[in-house]
Order: sequence, then structure tokens, then C-alpha cells
Amino acid sequence: MLTGRRRPGVRGAGAPVKRRSDGYEFAELRGYVAGDDPRRIDWAATARAGALQTRVVFEDHALTFAVAIDASGSMFVGRTRSNYALASDAASFWYGAAIDDDRCARVIADGLIFARDLRGRVAAHLCMEQREAPGASLSTALEIALAALPRSANLLLISDFFEIDALDPLLHACAARFDLTALLVSDPWKHGLPLSGFVRLRDAESGDTGRYLIGKRERARYVDAVATRERRVLGRLMRFGIRTAALDDAGPESAFFEAFGIA
Repeated sequence: MLTGRRRPGVRGAGAPVKRRSDGYEFAELRGYVAGDDPRRIDWAATARAGALQTRVVFEDHALTFAVAIDASGSMFVGRTRSNYALASDAASFWYGAAIDDDRCARVIADGLIFARDLRGRVAAHLCMEQREAPGASLSTALEIALAALPRSANLLLISDFFEIDALDPLLHACAARFDLTALLVSDPWKHGLPLSGFVRLRDAESGDTGRYLIGKRERARYVDAVATRERRVLGRLMRFGIRTAALDDAGPESAFFEAFGIA
């Protein structure tokens, strides 16, 4: 995914930008033009084409890895582990791609965690240790990201996106400015509610409680509603031009493989 040292520059929602340089990762062949390094001439391709051909390679440059995690109340529920804990695992996986001169940042509602003098694994470890307090504003974190992160930073956004309507303009802006990957944290009970009869439920966001009757029909409707919402949210993020996938108990690896289109 993002672990190669010789990597293409990226803009917006991850579109590669080929840049001629002295790197080593092959990008393309093109006709020779005055000023090209003679060492980059591909003689086999030249013989086939009947004209000088130059091997173009990607420039060698460091990346900036950043993460913003939704810390709203609904992220702190779960079956055996909270959604926020799953999101933190995914963040650690993301930072694990940082090497050598790569920079790392953690975007939280209180500000940007960014050590200018730390790079690579050390900077990644610092960011992995950060935790938000429940109820922190994701919209504020995204506003900080837009104001403080460098253009084309590799930003990972993890949320259950229950407030996607309010986040809409910020998501559009982030997709235009960064190489943006968004993971939708799945409902912990998307395969079925382990409840029956009259039960008392509490809203994770507002704290309001109510008494409800949960039967076979209600459980089936809940599963259908969760699946429908997940499809709609993922589709909406894709329309923004964002690389996306669902994150669940299967772990971050499978979510990232899906997001990056890796079989």
C-alpha cells in the first residue's frame, strides 16, 4: 500500500502524480528529450521503437501520515471491545507504514500532535499513544487538519459517520486537499441484536433511555437497517472521491486491503 520507499506524489483523493527524478521505482517509458540523463535510456525499448526511449522513475520523497478518529459517544460502545479501540488498532496499523524520514501527525479536537524533530518509527509511536476524551468533536478535528496539515498528506479518518450530513463540507474539503482514506466503523451488532422481550436501551450519544419490545421482527428490521445505512455511507464517501471500506472485528488489515483494492 503505502510502505514503498520510492512513492509517487499524490494530490487530492489519491490520484498519482508522476514526477521525473533520480529515484528507483519505475513509472513509465517515454521518448527521449534533450536534457534527459543518458543513464536512464532504455536500450531494449529504443531498439523496439526505433528511437531513443527514457525510463521515467518516481521521485524519492517522504510522506506525512495523519489520523483523525471520531470520539463521539457512539464510538465508545461495542461487544467485547469498543469501536474506538478498533479505530485505535487501525490507526496503529496506518502509522506502521511510516519509515525513515516520514512524518506523522495526530489530529484531535484539542489541536495537532506533530513533532517536527521526530521522523519515522519514533514519530509514529508518539502518535499511536494519543487518545481522545469521549465526546470530542470530529468536525473540529477536521477543521484543524485543513488548517495545519500539509497538502497531499496521507490522512486516515475513522468514524461511524452518524453525523455525515454535518461533516459533508469538511469531507469534501479534505478529499480535495489530502490523500484521504476513510474507514466506516461497523455497528457491533450488525449481525443481530442479542436482545429479546422488554428491554431498556440507552442512546450512546444523548444518554437518553427508553423501554422497548424486541422481538424477531424487530431484530430482522435492525439488521436490514444497519446494512442499508452502511451501504449508503460507503457509497456517499466514494462519491466524495474518498478511498473507503468498513472496519469491524475482522481487524484493520482486511479493511485496508478492501479500501486499497488489494485482493
